[in-house]
Amino acid sequence: MIFSSTVFLFLFLPAVWLLHAILPQRFLTAKNFILAVASLIFYAYGEPVYIIVMLCSVFFNYVFARTIPGRSEKMQNFLCALCVVTDLLILGFFKYVPWLVTLVNGTLSVDIPVPGIVIPVGISFYTFQILSYVVDVRRGKAEAQTNFLDLLLYISFFPQLIAGPIVKYGDIKEQLHNRTMTADKTAMGIRRFIYGLSKKVLISNTAAVIAEAAFKADEPSSLFAWAGAICYCIQLYFDFSGYSDMAIGLAHMFGFSLLENFNYPYSAVTIRDFWKRWHISLTSWFREYVYFSLGGNRAGKARTIVNRLIVFFLTGLWHGANFTYVLWGMWHGLLMMFEQLVDLDKWSKKAWLKPILHIYTLMAVMLGFVVFNSPSVAFAFDYIGRMFSFAGSPADALGYFSPFMCMMLELGVIFSLPVVPALRRRTIDRGGRIAVVGEAVSYICCVPLFALCIMQLASSSFNPFIYYIF
Repeated sequence: MIFSSTVFLFLFLPAVWLLHAILPQRFLTAKNFILAVASLIFYAYGEPVYIIVMLCSVFFNYVFARTIPGRSEKMQNFLCALCVVTDLLILGFFKYVPWLVTLVNGTLSVDIPVPGIVIPVGISFYTFQILSYVVDVRRGKAEAQTNFLDLLLYISFFPQLIAGPIVKYGDIKEQLHNRTMTADKTAMGIRRFIYGLSKKVLISNTAAVIAEAAFKADEPSSLFAWAGAICYCIQLYFDFSGYSDMAIGLAHMFGFSLLENFNYPYSAVTIRDFWKRWHISLTSWFREYVYFSLGGNRAGKARTIVNRLIVFFLTGLWHGANFTYVLWGMWHGLLMMFEQLVDLDKWSKKAWLKPILHIYTLMAVMLGFVVFNSPSVAFAFDYIGRMFSFAGSPADALGYFSPFMCMMLELGVIFSLPVVPALRRRTIDRGGRIAVVGEAVSYICCVPLFALCIMQLASSSFNPFIYYIF
């Protein structure tokens, strides 16, 4: 089940919200039970078999986390390591075994049958959540949860189950038994959800038409290749940030508050700045549980560079079983290494250099996303070569640019920059009458946006979120 489906919008969500809302506040345990059951139904709708894998993973980690406290330090380390390794082996089995078998067959010229394993939806996200919980229990940052229902809800909560944000246990544990549903919070949640839905349905899906056509073309012209690369950047950002907006909005509707996952990454002036703004929950997860564990920046500049390269290698590998993801991760790691060596953070504070650095960052990110979206490394280099060949007739691209397409792409460029926060500072944050008008306009705009989304969904084919495959 996906957020941008009619089943979710007009059946599942209203039913779950009403069941949750009609129960008095004092029955919070019953509310949690409803959300946990609803989350399992949400997942089972698309993964009727692999829901068993998720349930077994939650139960396994629930038991292990409860056995860690009170043991000797050596035994705690052993139990934590055993739990982490088991979780990673499960993730690796589903995500990387077919790829590794294919590599072995090609390298050694053997014919080992490739397992027909389907990757469970969202396994990368819920595995990282459960890992953070177990590690935090071992570190003493969190108490082992004795209520299995609470842990199940933390892992399976349907707004963020499939594609994040990756929620750390410490950020939500208090809300499991201490949250309130208010009219204001519900209204803000609905508004945030509709804005996220609009990002996905109106902008991302529209940009996807050109991106998919360009990447599937046999010999795209240079203009078409550039259009495809730019449109993929728009598609990916509005798809993923739209999902995060919807997840945060849905959580608000049920009384929860999730941390932000995007902060206008295309306004970044360095790659380091980009990763402070892009997929923030994944960045913070790798920083806290991998980078710091490797020593962070405490062992000198050389070791810091190595640690960052390791983190970006793993970040790329986390996205999928393909050398393109690894290359994409290492590309960002090498750029971070370059920026550290030349101390680009210092230069980025100079006003006259910011436009140049902004262009550099956008170009670096776009080239990286070309690799990210390519089926193979050879394809990626060929595509980038076509971008810079400046050859071919532009006719293959011009036919796609209808008035609606151009308008959506323009809006994509505009709203990928911090335009909304600037408008908010000039209206809502100023207080007084102008704040009331600004707030009212932000809600009124939701009505036509939602209507446009429904019309677009009714006339389009199934189009899941990109990060569902990770």
